[in-house]
Amino acid sequence: MSAGIPDAAAGGAGTAADGEALADGAALGDVNLVEFERARKVIPGGVNSPVRAFRSVGGTPRFMVSASGPYITDVDGREYVDLVASWGPAILGHAHPSVVSAVQEAAARGLSFGASTPAETALAEAVRLRVPIVDKLRLVSTGTEATMTAIRLARGFTGRPLLIKFAGHYHGHSDGLLAEAGSGLATLAMPGSAGVTEATAAQTLVLPYNDLPAVRAAFEQHGPDIAAVITEAAAANMGVVPPDPGFNAALVDLAHEFGALVILDEVLTGFRVGPAGFWGLDRSYTPDLLTFGKVIGGGMPLAALGGRAEIMDYLAPNGPVYQAGTLSGNPVAVAAGLATLAAADDTVYARLDATAAIISNAVSDALTSAGVAHRVQRAGNLFSFVFGSFETAPRTYAEVQQQEAWRYRPFFHAMLDAGVSLPPSVFEAWFVTAAHDDAAIARILSALPAAAAAAAAARPE
Repeated sequence: MSAGIPDAAAGGAGTAADGEALADGAALGDVNLVEFERARKVIPGGVNSPVRAFRSVGGTPRFMVSASGPYITDVDGREYVDLVASWGPAILGHAHPSVVSAVQEAAARGLSFGASTPAETALAEAVRLRVPIVDKLRLVSTGTEATMTAIRLARGFTGRPLLIKFAGHYHGHSDGLLAEAGSGLATLAMPGSAGVTEATAAQTLVLPYNDLPAVRAAFEQHGPDIAAVITEAAAANMGVVPPDPGFNAALVDLAHEFGALVILDEVLTGFRVGPAGFWGLDRSYTPDLLTFGKVIGGGMPLAALGGRAEIMDYLAPNGPVYQAGTLSGNPVAVAAGLATLAAADDTVYARLDATAAIISNAVSDALTSAGVAHRVQRAGNLFSFVFGSFETAPRTYAEVQQQEAWRYRPFFHAMLDAGVSLPPSVFEAWFVTAAHDDAAIARILSALPAAAAAAAAARPE
């Protein structure tokens, strides 16, 4: 047993909690299985975020105990090249020395004060330097909280009730945003969520992505009641589906024509696909509000919303839109965010782009060699794969759902067995880090032929 595992985990695998069968593909005595069974007794589903349960790919979830650079290590002491990167924040690589040092120094000064700190202002200034259309920034703790607050703010500023979102876009798990969402809901094939009232759901209009005529039709029918359109800057929670060229700019023009706002969700793409996020790759438009998460906290719980001063000043204490959080702007999390943004320079982004190109091209070549029809989907250095024959790249959630998703399960497990950790769902983006060196990349490439062959041999379930 690996060092650091609590004695309570050594009691044997036993039987699954709540009468569930033991996870497929795990041998008795495997420490990951022991940990999973232990977790299922006290945590719903054994996980604290649904995609971690491996329901989409089957088998036993890996329980991680450490990470360094491009590698993560599980409770069995197995090391993997990581292509999840904590779903984005580990842009520099895990446990980057400058980030760890900043966190340690901040923690030594106090974990939380319940009061403002100069570092919060410094982080807001750092964001504004990168994204100059952000006049003011409000720090919160999670991406869900950032998008939830941005929507409340848009409604408060406009005095309107309705929201437009796009099918397959995931903006956190707040009520009203889970209809036809991506991420975990796509993975679990759930149309929405219990506990969301019909009245709440009715305030959200769900439209097909990349369909400007549908957006115009919605505005023509409901225009005076629409507060905002919320969109991922580039969809990355139903796999990667970039916006059509000019789509985001046209969306802003259309919303403004009808007096509505646009919320650009950069929780995943912000500071990940470039110094100014996805917006920074095409500065021809100006959304009213932006949300940030993941990279802005450098791996710590931190997120933010920002935008035009006249809108942001509607937030309390200046304005009538209430938002608060005891841990908002937590000093340890802010320290991690500042250190991450400081280290994420042009060299880092060039490395991310080059590594993403090498890996995505190599995966595509391996799948092609094995006779597996597929499409590579890219948005900056984010990428994913759609299995199946498509004449053109999928542009909508409905098109993505038509793929041969059953090919991903054997592909995923072949890579995992070879020591490469992929997102445990075909409906997720892949993430590289600046720490993926030649040795890490070589391990990925060596695992691809067997994984591609497994995908080719797969049959519908």
